[in-house]
Amino acid sequence: MSYNWDLIERLLHEVQNSAGKRFAPRTYAEELAAELKQAGQPIDNLDALKAQATEYESLLLKAGFIAARPESEGGNGENFVLTDRGLQLLSMIDSSFPGDEHPREVLDKQGLAALTPEVFDKVCSEATLT
Repeated sequence: MSYNWDLIERLLHEVQNSAGKRFAPRTYAEELAAELKQAGQPIDNLDALKAQATEYESLLLKAGFIAARPESEGGNGENFVLTDRGLQLLSMIDSSFPGDEHPREVLDKQGLAALTPEVFDKVCSEATLT
């Protein structure tokens, strides 16, 4: 099994833009599904995608990819900022950069452990050494 990197990328971008507004992972999943559908890529189960987005929010928070947004930066108790680890993840999976598939493939090789802090940090350190 692997992660839905497009959905995680969307969530991380929305974290960056969440100052002053509530973070809404289910809404972001819905928007992604609409964009994919418009691009000719059907979504099998929208409710499952929305549930997955909520699970990813929890995972990203617990694993230290995102943290509560400080009030001084537009925090309202319901939004986040990217941590250094989150910035690393976004730079690895960001589809706007050319050659984005290779880092996603490297992470996929780790399976569901890819987003555990220890595994992710190890993959990042090895990627910067090679």
